[in-house]
Amino acid sequence: MTIQDVKAYDILEDREVKDLKSRGFLLKHKKSGAKLLILSNDDENKVFSIGFRTPPEDSTGLPHILEHSVLCGSRNFPAKDPFVELVKGSLNTFLNAMTYPDKTVYPVASCNDKDFQNLMHVYMDAVFYPNIYKKEEIFRQEGWHYELESTEGPLKVNGVVYNEMKGAFSSPEDVLDREVLRSLFPDTSYANESGGDPECIPDLTYEQFLNFHKKYYHPSNSFLYLYGDMDVAEKLNWLDREYLSAFDAVPVDSAIRYQKPFDKPVEVTREYSITEAESTKDQTYLSYSTVVDTSLNKELYLAFQVLEYALLAAPGAPLKQALIDAGIGKDVMGSYDEGVYQPTFSIISKNANPEQKEEFLKTIRDTLSAIVEKGMDKQALLAGINYYEFRFREADFGNYPKGLMYGLQAFDSWLYDENQPFMHLEALDTFRFLKEQVGRGYYEQLIQKYLIENTHASVVMIVPRQGLTAQMDQKTADQLETYRQSLDEARLQQMVQDTIHLEEYQSEETPAEDLEKIPMLRREDIGRKALPLCNEEQTLSGMPVLYHELFTNGIAYINLVFDTCHVPDELLPYLGLLKSVLGYMDTENYSYAELFNVINIHSGGIYTALNPYADVKDPDQYKGTLQVKAKVLYEKLDFAFTMIREILFATDLSDDKRLYEIIAQVKSRLQMGLTGNGHSTAAIRAMSYFSPSAYFNDCVGGIGLYRLVESIESDFEAQKDGLKEKLRQLMHLIFRPENLLVDYTAEREGLPGLEEEIGKLSAFLYQDPAEKCSQQFRVNTLNEGFKTSAQVQYVARAGNFVRRGYEYTGALKILKVILSYDYLWINIRVKGGAYGCMSGFNRVGDGYLVSYRDPNLKKTNEIFEGTVDFVKNFTVSDRDMTKYIIGTIGDLDSPLTPSSKGNRSMTAYLSNLTYEDIQKEREQVLTATEESIRKLSGIIEAILADGDICVLGNETRLEEQKEMFATLCNLFS
Repeated sequence: MTIQDVKAYDILEDREVKDLKSRGFLLKHKKSGAKLLILSNDDENKVFSIGFRTPPEDSTGLPHILEHSVLCGSRNFPAKDPFVELVKGSLNTFLNAMTYPDKTVYPVASCNDKDFQNLMHVYMDAVFYPNIYKKEEIFRQEGWHYELESTEGPLKVNGVVYNEMKGAFSSPEDVLDREVLRSLFPDTSYANESGGDPECIPDLTYEQFLNFHKKYYHPSNSFLYLYGDMDVAEKLNWLDREYLSAFDAVPVDSAIRYQKPFDKPVEVTREYSITEAESTKDQTYLSYSTVVDTSLNKELYLAFQVLEYALLAAPGAPLKQALIDAGIGKDVMGSYDEGVYQPTFSIISKNANPEQKEEFLKTIRDTLSAIVEKGMDKQALLAGINYYEFRFREADFGNYPKGLMYGLQAFDSWLYDENQPFMHLEALDTFRFLKEQVGRGYYEQLIQKYLIENTHASVVMIVPRQGLTAQMDQKTADQLETYRQSLDEARLQQMVQDTIHLEEYQSEETPAEDLEKIPMLRREDIGRKALPLCNEEQTLSGMPVLYHELFTNGIAYINLVFDTCHVPDELLPYLGLLKSVLGYMDTENYSYAELFNVINIHSGGIYTALNPYADVKDPDQYKGTLQVKAKVLYEKLDFAFTMIREILFATDLSDDKRLYEIIAQVKSRLQMGLTGNGHSTAAIRAMSYFSPSAYFNDCVGGIGLYRLVESIESDFEAQKDGLKEKLRQLMHLIFRPENLLVDYTAEREGLPGLEEEIGKLSAFLYQDPAEKCSQQFRVNTLNEGFKTSAQVQYVARAGNFVRRGYEYTGALKILKVILSYDYLWINIRVKGGAYGCMSGFNRVGDGYLVSYRDPNLKKTNEIFEGTVDFVKNFTVSDRDMTKYIIGTIGDLDSPLTPSSKGNRSMTAYLSNLTYEDIQKEREQVLTATEESIRKLSGIIEAILADGDICVLGNETRLEEQKEMFATLCNLFS
């Protein structure tokens, strides 16, 4: 049967989508009015999603809370948390749901046909027939609820989304993004916070919650998407038969309103919190944002991505450089948001001061006017175009299936014009158009119209206020206490009972018959063979080469891996700065701006990375590496090596001004990264107390690096000469022939020419005498609490089990799934209200437990301590054990891009890990039993034995529980 034979749908469009090597169909379900987009091709990683237009009517976070809640049980799958059951026991390659400012999307992906069908079934049932109408507890758990343990006790507010958004609102960058949308679109739904403002979330009622679902979660308001290699006709018939045919088309007023342009720009000032110890100087965010037509203008959709690169993103970009040279902020960023109906272009100066606002605006106007008059830098434009075109052609989205990303991109036009889902999926003609416009005044006209003359603009200032979080927390506590005192005894008793009831609901186990309704695979559906490694050792021009023969579609992935083992301890953190300097300063033949543009015109990019590889045969040994990575078409191999030589051996460190700019930017980006990924920061720091490889990671990219950068930035003039000397010393210690391994991923046809290029490179490597040191790692239990202005915590416990006599086993991969979606999930997320919880165990014995956006601290640590008893008493049915095994194998077998396959093989090689080791671990997973898991209790006990803890979180909360730490200090001074 073909799509044309399926009678329940009207085929509105049938076309070839050449750029994606797909056949595209746009359909409409006759009875229900559901809209469907299909991209049929040979990709085994199939994707399904259903999305709804969900314009928020206020800032209570209703769309976001509903996104969480519909996945908590449905008509055919009444288990309390089918989403988690699927995560535990599916071969999915993606499984999640996302709330945007104007839509909510539920995507799934899998390479297994049966699994893919199961995922579709559960998600369709969840969105159309959720248990939210039967169980108000779902709304209370996922959204918000009052907590009152006794009539005399403190009244609190808790809830998963409530705490998630408290974490989000702790980020000044998130606050800025929100205020930009609000300021530019005051008369539309974009003025409201779809994720939820913590101050507004408790205003949401259960009735409003249900009414929103009734209104917007109807097929007439739905957008369904199918991608990949499947029997499309069979899927369409199933969707019609099981779900869509039950609904009649109805009018749903969900259109995203057009904001009428302003007569003049508006100005907004908003405060954000810093700790009591932080200075307010140089802590303001200044932004200037304009509205750029609509996302249905396909040329502007890409043109402003290119302009954002050419004006602001590239090193030395003129607008960025003008603001930095004027001393307006130490970190300048651009932002082009094309994922809304009317895209926004923002110019942002971070680490500025409020009194610089007028100079900020004048510098922008003067710089842009000069650019229009003199003309844009053609090289910068061509570099930006090639950068985005290379990414489009390569379609490497890391861990995200490309079919998923195409589906999300389709929404950028489809959501606003139901007849235009393909607009942004075919981009090669647009890239050709953009290249043709270089030097013809096109980009200058765009700047004049949309950035200079555009009155639909806003100036947003986000200014710091010391202790604002504590003041807000106290205000909330006072309001809650006033409310508590206003209630009579009967109401207070009811609230206590409601608290008890919700805890009992959360503790209830789902009946086995309900769990068994969730479809799952069998062990027989799983392949027994692990994914192969593809390492081929060669010697070219006297240098060791690790070659990975893989189909790469004509792209060569080059990775020069330099061993850093002879870097002395005191220079280790400076590796993080060397990484940030290489490729971003002038060289003998290029200015840093020219260098970056030339690289992006002719390649997919050249960049550096720092990675440690622990030896799985000897946990006390690891190989720290500095890697120089490039991706180019085969015919550009000589160009890549020429530019790498330029970066490694011709970099000029003499420009003090540029060096300071880099230091200031590194500090700024670290501040954002350390708090934005607080769970990773805390886990790595906790493991750095005992793990050499984690210590390396912390030194070169974590809190250890931040401490160094903060010191240098505050006293740059006194430290600059010493810094430059240390960077030169590092380069001479590292870029030597005895340290180099050339890692190369390509087809055989990409090999010719590699030996000659390696020979040219080896002639430049340093061979002069150099004092070589060995690093002396020492265990140092610091047990730190890092105070921040956040409203939530990130709590990490860590330890090593191999040093206490235990061996690594593949069963630990199952335990990771069990803890992350059972014990920790139930106690830390479901009951505790944290947004997330994670665990991890590596082959050299390092293990951790960590929470994410967590309202608790001591309570979470107690839950971590209880993990031992949970594992010791672990008991499940054969079905559940099979489910955990399938979920684990799903993680192991996620499809990889060619570059990821090459990197996986290299990682095994550098870690002394054989294919036999990997296959043995897979067998340990496949044959695991309850007893296999119970035996791991000793490993958990060993991890917790030394009490290694690290927490990032609310300064007041950490001070209240300071007895938990040996050291308590501010994350940022």
